Amino acid sequence: DIPVEIHWCSHCRVPVLQEVSQADKGICPRCGSKMKYMSTDIRPVFPEERLLLEILLGRKPNEYKDKSVWAVNSRYYIDGKSVSLPKALFKTADVETIAHKLEENKAGNNYDAFNETIQRFVEANNTRLHYLKDEAHEFVKHEAAKFPQENIVISFSGGKDSTATADVVIKALSEPSLVHIFGDTTLEFPYTTEYAKRYREEHPQAIFKVARNNEQVFMDVCEDIGPPARMMRWCCSMFKTGPITRVINSLYRNQQILTFYGIRKSESVSRSKYNRVEDDAESVKIQQQTVASPIFFWKDMDVWLYLLAEKVDFNEAYRLGYDRVGCWCCPNNNQRAQFLSRIYMPERSRQWRDFLIDFAKKIGKPDPEVYVDEGSWKARQGGNGLPAAGSVKIKFSNCTSEEHAKIYRLERPFDDELVGMFVPFGRVAPELGQKLLREVIVLDPRSNVPILSIQPFDHDGYEHAVKVRTMNVADHDDLQRMVGYQIRKFNACRKCLKCESLCRAGAISIAGDYYYIDPDKCVHCKMCMTAKYLDGGCTMDKYLRTK
Repeated sequence: DIPVEIHWCSHCRVPVLQEVSQADKGICPRCGSKMKYMSTDIRPVFPEERLLLEILLGRKPNEYKDKSVWAVNSRYYIDGKSVSLPKALFKTADVETIAHKLEENKAGNNYDAFNETIQRFVEANNTRLHYLKDEAHEFVKHEAAKFPQENIVISFSGGKDSTATADVVIKALSEPSLVHIFGDTTLEFPYTTEYAKRYREEHPQAIFKVARNNEQVFMDVCEDIGPPARMMRWCCSMFKTGPITRVINSLYRNQQILTFYGIRKSESVSRSKYNRVEDDAESVKIQQQTVASPIFFWKDMDVWLYLLAEKVDFNEAYRLGYDRVGCWCCPNNNQRAQFLSRIYMPERSRQWRDFLIDFAKKIGKPDPEVYVDEGSWKARQGGNGLPAAGSVKIKFSNCTSEEHAKIYRLERPFDDELVGMFVPFGRVAPELGQKLLREVIVLDPRSNVPILSIQPFDHDGYEHAVKVRTMNVADHDDLQRMVGYQIRKFNACRKCLKCESLCRAGAISIAGDYYYIDPDKCVHCKMCMTAKYLDGGCTMDKYLRTK
């Protein structure tokens, strides 16, 4: 993790990345000219985005065709001179007129000058490129040596980082037949879907698995619990982590695997706190894997240097100006990304905005259009205004006739699914309960002593209820707290698949609308009922909690 800076060589007309402490810092390694400081990171601007920039600046189309254009966020460098686009421009620009001008002038656009610039760029950063490749290859070999080759997986998202990671790993291990898992969230850019198809064709020996949640429809879930927000991205576990977990379970059952990810420290504040290799239960979203990141310390410029120098095919969305290509409607997308989607995905963008406005009206926002256009929906927290919010509230009464017994309200009738949710506590033994009362006893997994009694119950004010009594334990309140977590799951479960990802033993599965814990696989670790790993015992508590 060595500090670096990017300098501009006005003679070569390219950025050069150098270590802050190196002796010849500020001297171009290609031509020997003195350079000036530029920024901490940079990305190339492809001809398609350059044409858009010219239109936004009111310049003649293709005016900058022969210039070297680079960018970081909304700041552009045209032959080293800085031009910044105001954020307000992305909100107010006439996207229909811009789209028309782009279509009208794309025929006169070409890659001749851009390709020459990239050749000089690679030559000027050749030392850096060799360092990146050598270091990443050594890292990959070192980590891969700890696992059988068949237990090595590449996480493939279709973005530039996962593309670079996949290429590095395949070349480092000289193994083109590694398992790739592509998490198709159903919210991918069309360009990502096209690229994933191209990648499969270009890597015919790779075992390419697509992880997709075919049981949930994103918009239906949005209607129920509201759209994802920055602090409430329920979509990640439901449409990405959960489906990937299912693919991993189908391939490896309960074996530990090594997954190479394209995570980089400089991407965000949260990712800067990660380690290059993670296997800690609190840090890894899928418990069955150790995560390793060969490009963890790379800058944006490093990724592009690698892809362009190695001539690796990549997602076409980057040519249009997107600097990240996750879900196209992600609440983490900035105004610039939303602006690009209004140009290149106009129909989807209109439909999404219409939905957000309808949602804002439903939860009682006084000015729905402002709420949406200002991006306030991204900061939404909890389930205020949503009927579904009531399902996460644990309602109970203390039993007056039995000590350490609580009567919990249920959203639906007592059934085998609810009984199955008590498997993590120990051995579920219905044969030991009073049959006339439909009582089920749960035995401690170590001592075989009864610790829970469960039975359906009629209670005033509750349409459906269950009575749970704790026994033979030192801390009755702690045990009842975990019981409450399972009751919340039963009432509020939206099949988000978070529990599946959390279970190291692969014991939890969602089959249709049925939440199932396999008693033969469950190791009674109670991670799925521990607030440290699952706040409130159910992910929906975070998304639907109200003040």
